[in-house]
Amino acid sequence: MPLDPFLEPLVASLAPFPDTIDDWDEFRANERATVNALSGQLAEPGPDIREKTTVTIPVDDGEITLNVFQPLTEGAHPVHLYFHGGGWIGGSIHTEITDITGEERAAGADCVVVNVEYRKAPEHQFPTGLNDCYAALLWVAEHADELGVRTDAITVGGGSAGANLAAALTLKVRDEGGPAIAFQLLEVPALDLTLQSPSIRRNGSGYGLDLHTLTTLIPLYLPNPDVDVTNPYVSPLLAPDLSGLPPAHIMTSEYDPLCDDGERYAARLMQAGVAATLTVGLGHIHGSSVYTKVMASARRWRDEAVEVLRSANERALKR
Repeated sequence: MPLDPFLEPLVASLAPFPDTIDDWDEFRANERATVNALSGQLAEPGPDIREKTTVTIPVDDGEITLNVFQPLTEGAHPVHLYFHGGGWIGGSIHTEITDITGEERAAGADCVVVNVEYRKAPEHQFPTGLNDCYAALLWVAEHADELGVRTDAITVGGGSAGANLAAALTLKVRDEGGPAIAFQLLEVPALDLTLQSPSIRRNGSGYGLDLHTLTTLIPLYLPNPDVDVTNPYVSPLLAPDLSGLPPAHIMTSEYDPLCDDGERYAARLMQAGVAATLTVGLGHIHGSSVYTKVMASARRWRDEAVEVLRSANERALKR
């Protein structure tokens, strides 16, 4: 279908991604301020939850913060680890949009949600962010009683670069061990950083996220791009074996250069015997699913993500 009418003037007004960034603290502060300013205009507020708390956990050579969202209901709950997007160099759990996501999933899917502030490139290149996500998973399992969560119902999810990390985390857990992951919810995922999906060219300009941005971000994320780009923990779609991974639901956007990454990954998961479902957000661009105040299709996207997560939680609890 055509690009959603609301998005047409928006994509026309977007500034190109900078070729160089001299002050990363300033870049990220400006990004958070912009996201927070837009959230009130474009996103519906999150539903009520019991509480939100912030904790700091140790990781290799440092520490990271987690925001924990508790649903209104009592008792031990499933737990969902959410990894935000931002091209591995930006984004944060400390924004209203990421809070809304946590609130929506805690309330709608009746689970504890843990948003993870993994460390960012280029100061912390691969595999630091992935290792931080793994450390968060271990910490949640080790602190299940105090969090009020069940370790037999752990799910992971994320958007864009966060979906990349979520998918890579399931591979890492399968290969290296760790708490079992029952389900993965991947939204607009980047899964092949060699940029070989046909949609990279088809949607590579004029829709916000573009080929120039992707080719700028990847060398910032990877210490040795020519070699690292084919690492399965960088490009999960290139993993030689996808068997033994948790079931997946993948949500892509029609006018996203990453659109075909999700379709290709769903097909490969099913070929490997992993249950996988795929939906395409018609008329959407990369990241427009958060515009729930102004796009009916964004509200449908949100509701689908919550319902899929709720169903996955229920299946996990029945095993």
